[in-house]
Amino acid sequence: MKSETEYVWFNTRRPREYINITDKVEEVVGRSGIREGMALVSAMHITAGVYVNDAESGIIQDIDEWAEKLAPSGRDYHHHQTGEDNGDAHLKSLLIHHQVIVPITEGRLDLGPWQQIYYAEFDGQRRKRLIIKAIGE
Repeated sequence: MKSETEYVWFNTRRPREYINITDKVEEVVGRSGIREGMALVSAMHITAGVYVNDAESGIIQDIDEWAEKLAPSGRDYHHHQTGEDNGDAHLKSLLIHHQVIVPITEGRLDLGPWQQIYYAEFDGQRRKRLIIKAIGE
């Protein structure tokens, strides 16, 4: 079995950002030489997430508004008693989830016609990382 691992670092300009990382994951898969397997893409911070969805206009804004509605910023969360002020970012990460597994078929990501992979940042403007791990034959 082969594997390829790459860590990708982010330092977003805004507290919340959504970054299409599909090309980066494809690059790691291509470099791996894996023909059949899986690619794990995982945010390595508890206030970020990874998801697969459409790259269609407006969907990112819809996702952001949905997450903000369910876990509004500026609220006095119990977590803030620790001295932190990012309770909403922890909850948004749970809504989006922290990782995805995408199949690799014939040496390429096996995504649906409109599917793309996104890194979702909910407490940005500081350095964070993501792991991409391709595993297979």
